[in-house]
Amino acid sequence: MNSTLMDHATETMAAGSKSFATASKLFDARTRRSALMLYAWCRYCDDVIDGQVLGFHHPAVSSGSATQRLEMLKIETQRAFAGAEMQEPAFAAFQEVATRHTIPPQLAFDHLEGFAMDVRETHYETFTDTLRYCYHVAGVVGLMMARVMGVRDESVLDRACDLGLAFQLTNIARDIVEDAQAGRCYLPQAWLDEKGMRSADILDPARREDLAHLAQRLVAQAEPYYASARAGLSGLPLRSAWAIASAHGVYREIGVKVSAAGARAWETRQGTSRTEKIGLLIKGAALALSSRVENPPPRSPELWQRPRRKSGHAKL
Repeated sequence: MNSTLMDHATETMAAGSKSFATASKLFDARTRRSALMLYAWCRYCDDVIDGQVLGFHHPAVSSGSATQRLEMLKIETQRAFAGAEMQEPAFAAFQEVATRHTIPPQLAFDHLEGFAMDVRETHYETFTDTLRYCYHVAGVVGLMMARVMGVRDESVLDRACDLGLAFQLTNIARDIVEDAQAGRCYLPQAWLDEKGMRSADILDPARREDLAHLAQRLVAQAEPYYASARAGLSGLPLRSAWAIASAHGVYREIGVKVSAAGARAWETRQGTSRTEKIGLLIKGAALALSSRVENPPPRSPELWQRPRRKSGHAKL
């Protein structure tokens, strides 16, 4: 195995997602390698579109328009699936993962569609529109991660997608102000209308109470997706279930903190301390073990349903 790729992926995870980095250490070695390398590709694509390196502005990756950079990602992703030699470490890592775990190409291109939505400055009129965005940038990552863990059962894959949706709703709530500073708004316009707000009002300190109510609404909407994802733990190998249950706890706690902070939620970036993470790892272990004997309830038909593709193509 290429140790250089693993080093690159490990460094990317450590710098790019402290919330998931701790939980990822719970995977068995083979699964952890693939999970980290898949994350490295996702992070790289995100950074290329935003002209950043690990979430920070970096002129060296800003050459060409965002549309041109997106096209480059599509071409390189296609080359990776075609077996071409990849020079960029993130794409070499993705190629290894996609080959080893037979990742369907459509999932990778579905993920790139999320970045395309940002490039097109997509407007989100309804909460369903926001969920569709969440699917592309995070739900589909849950699907690919689940395949890395050996999941092929469609019902378990639904739960993996639900976890991605919950994660992204939490991220949107936490990052509302930061996103607005970058000219992006993922809140449904219908929700803003109810508050008599425009997207530009998000940055108005006088509207922080209204913004807090919208963030709390997002966090509440994430709850049934977190619950659905928890019910999918039984479909994962035990160590993977422990890692996912722990990540579930860490991300959900961030949402709880955003909600509890109210109008002050954006004075500092909400996160979990080392002590809190340790407690959530212990709780995750208990959840993983109990999932071996629990009979999970059926998935609620009221939850947003990911697209199912029989022929590899489907319209969203």
